[in-house]
Amino acid sequence: MLRRSKFETTQSQIMHRAEDLINAASNRYRITVQVANRAKRRRYEDFDNTEDVLMKPVLRSIIEMSDELTQPEIIGEM
Repeated sequence: MLRRSKFETTQSQIMHRAEDLINAASNRYRITVQVANRAKRRRYEDFDNTEDVLMKPVLRSIIEMSDELTQPEIIGEM
């Protein structure tokens, strides 16, 4: 039986989001490191969280960062 997360994203959607992130970035290496750092941070912050065990931290980071890119109102004013 295949388990699905509550995000219900497909591989093609993840690939499109990752491409959008890379295309919007001025430096491919930098955006890759940012995604990795966010995934690492989320992994340790949500270590005890059992809700999103099905979605890997890297995929969650790509989704979050692409949402921030396309919907800047999510971030708000800093």
